[in-house]
Amino acid sequence: MVLTASTMLPIGTELPLELIERHRGEGVGAPFEPAALASRPVLVLFLCPHCPFVKHVELELSRLQTDLAGQVALLGFCSNSPLTHPQDGLEGMRAQVASRGWTFPYLLDPDQAIAKAFRAACTPDPFLFDAGHRLVYRGQLDDSRPGNQLPLNGQDLRAAVAAVLAGEPVPVEQKPSIGCNIKWHPGQEPPRLG
Repeated sequence: MVLTASTMLPIGTELPLELIERHRGEGVGAPFEPAALASRPVLVLFLCPHCPFVKHVELELSRLQTDLAGQVALLGFCSNSPLTHPQDGLEGMRAQVASRGWTFPYLLDPDQAIAKAFRAACTPDPFLFDAGHRLVYRGQLDDSRPGNQLPLNGQDLRAAVAAVLAGEPVPVEQKPSIGCNIKWHPGQEPPRLG
């Protein structure tokens, strides 16, 4: 495990909807329907079955799924290479979804193009887009980490969602997400930014 921080994609970046549409049907959970993203906020989550940081936040993701139903479209991606981490393939994703009751679309990113478009660096790595599909938040769910005993409540992400739903600006100060690095296909790691 390599502890990695989010790259903090620039605020205002447009949701790469055409790229996302290419991945229709390659995943678990609810079927992906691009129309479900139209004119509503979208929360994109980079996840995987094996990461201890993802396992730590799974319960909060289940709560978010329930609390945001009908208001924000949730969309998960597993971009880890199944060549190096077969536990992060469809079978592992199915088990993860079943254990947590997730119903949002959770899709494979087999060529890792989506992770590269988002400059996703870690799992979990959340990206919140407003109803116009412009990035307004990227960063941590909250200050909780495996073993630090702080409450898992999604405080930072929930504040951003509340602001979007109220039509208010999202706070500018945003802390990066921290987790395991994305497991790139051998020889395919994107260049380091910044």
